[in-house]
Amino acid sequence: MILIHKLIELKRLQKQLVMLLIDSVVIVSCLLIAFSIRLGYWFWPEDNLLLLVILGSPLISIPIFIRLGLYRSVMRYIGLKALWVVVSAVSLYALIWGIIGFMTAIEGIPRSVILINWLLTVIAVGGLRMLARWLLTIIDKEHKTHVAIYGAGSAGRQLAVALTQSSEYRPVAFIDDSIDLEKQQINGIKVYSSNNINALIQHHGINEVLLALPSVSRQRRHDIIEMLEPYPVVVRILPEVAELAHGKVKIEDLQEVTIDDLLGRDPVVPDSSLLQKNIKSKVVMVTGAGGSIGSELCRQILQLGVKKLILFEQNELALYTIDRELNNKAQVYPILGSVTNQDRLEKICQEFGVHTIYHAAAYKHVPMVEYNTTEGVTNNIFGTWYCAQAAINSNVNTFVLISTDKAVRPTNTMGATKRSAEIVLQALAMQQNNTQFSMVRFGNVLDSSGSVIPLFRQQIKDGGPITVTDENIVRYFMTIPEAVELVIQAGAMEVNGGVFVLDMGKPVRIDDLAKKMIRLSGLEVKSNSNPGGGIEVKYIGLRPGEKLFEELLIGGNVGKTKHPLIMQAKEKAITWKELELILNKLNKAVKDCDYELLRTLLIKIVPGFQPQCDIADILYKK
Repeated sequence: MILIHKLIELKRLQKQLVMLLIDSVVIVSCLLIAFSIRLGYWFWPEDNLLLLVILGSPLISIPIFIRLGLYRSVMRYIGLKALWVVVSAVSLYALIWGIIGFMTAIEGIPRSVILINWLLTVIAVGGLRMLARWLLTIIDKEHKTHVAIYGAGSAGRQLAVALTQSSEYRPVAFIDDSIDLEKQQINGIKVYSSNNINALIQHHGINEVLLALPSVSRQRRHDIIEMLEPYPVVVRILPEVAELAHGKVKIEDLQEVTIDDLLGRDPVVPDSSLLQKNIKSKVVMVTGAGGSIGSELCRQILQLGVKKLILFEQNELALYTIDRELNNKAQVYPILGSVTNQDRLEKICQEFGVHTIYHAAAYKHVPMVEYNTTEGVTNNIFGTWYCAQAAINSNVNTFVLISTDKAVRPTNTMGATKRSAEIVLQALAMQQNNTQFSMVRFGNVLDSSGSVIPLFRQQIKDGGPITVTDENIVRYFMTIPEAVELVIQAGAMEVNGGVFVLDMGKPVRIDDLAKKMIRLSGLEVKSNSNPGGGIEVKYIGLRPGEKLFEELLIGGNVGKTKHPLIMQAKEKAITWKELELILNKLNKAVKDCDYELLRTLLIKIVPGFQPQCDIADILYKK
């Protein structure tokens, strides 16, 4: 085996030279054996000319083998086609050698030797290649990852064929829910039922399960993943049918299980009239265009037939990144600026004739805003006010605020600033009719910046531990594209000052999510009961202002809309006359860095604000 491993490590040309040398020895040996069989004793030619013809036989055979491509075949993948080439090459060689032998009129060459030589050489040359393939297959089995393919349909069969050519994976079993396929064999791989996954995994030493079910619903995929989650196997999936439509299944198509697969919600078909209402053939501006939500808004808006799209962003790199991604389309305009600069905002709106603004610009990370309260207030509250006032002054038709579930009974400064931003828009909506204001409130979006999902992935990659703030903490989750699609539709509903809430499904325990991600990575959770596990979950305590449960509604007063996943919340509002007085005082508190007055005023604007921690601003001194 050591010798075989050394041969495997040789370069391609070196391997070909080794095979050429072995074939030369085999060809001479087969000729001597052919004579011995025919004459009935161990033969060695006494005639020098005959000895020369026998020893020179590789000079005939090797050029033929090279010309017909015997040395171009990769041993580990050699098949029937390559064996047919062997038969053809040996036949041509044996014929030419026989003709040369008779033409030189050498005595002592029986005619039957040519036939025996042909047969022996075919067996020896072809057999050596099959032996090499068998040995390489055994070695491969030692190093390849054993995988089971869930789904014995067309995609599963194509995947199995692709895997047989892989140097990384070895398909050992199909799993399928069809009773008709159970115990059948496909390409030599047995099909098993999903009823006894544990025994199957142990018997075959399966390390990964590949889901080849591109056409099933997300809910069904979720159920399968839930079933596989307790076992120490990595789960990978093929993308959906639409993504596979333009080619055969390839190993590169395999993806890690995404968290939206874990959530298991099937997407709701959007209302196209709502999607296009404020966008098609109109001028649209997105503030915070380089952020997680803002950038997805830009992607979807561009697909909806927008006339002009203005990317407004204060982060130069983020603006450059999203502008470059959108391929510098003619109707896309990247503009640097801050939402606290009302004059610049008005200039942009009037210059371009903006119809719709999606206001996604905000500081949203709870601890960061808690440590920098004045900037959080300036950007989230005053930035929203100035942007909204610019929209009113410029006769913008629609203004949509991207809000958050943290605005409901907030326990942190970030949540309080976002609820204040909602209140500002509610007040402005009551005193004018130029611009229609609406707010869309939703929870966490998957894979957004600062989300726990990419953090957990990186922590698993680093070998752990995974850090969870509290064992009982729960959050609502939604994919970024799904959230943005609903935001666009909610913003098109004609309710001035309306607060819309997205149906986020069931809340998810972050602790459960972390443990599922560990197990679906093929590892076990390390704990007191399982000290040999791979990744530990470490509880680090709630961060400043963080709460265990997020809510989407302040009260129980909520109404339905024309979309099943969008509800309208009836929230209390303040008149602009009353609110403006508080905002002016808040502005002075920010400029004076009066953190205690700032908190008092936030509580006055948002009576439900119950700070969970003391003032934590880095510049605050008692």
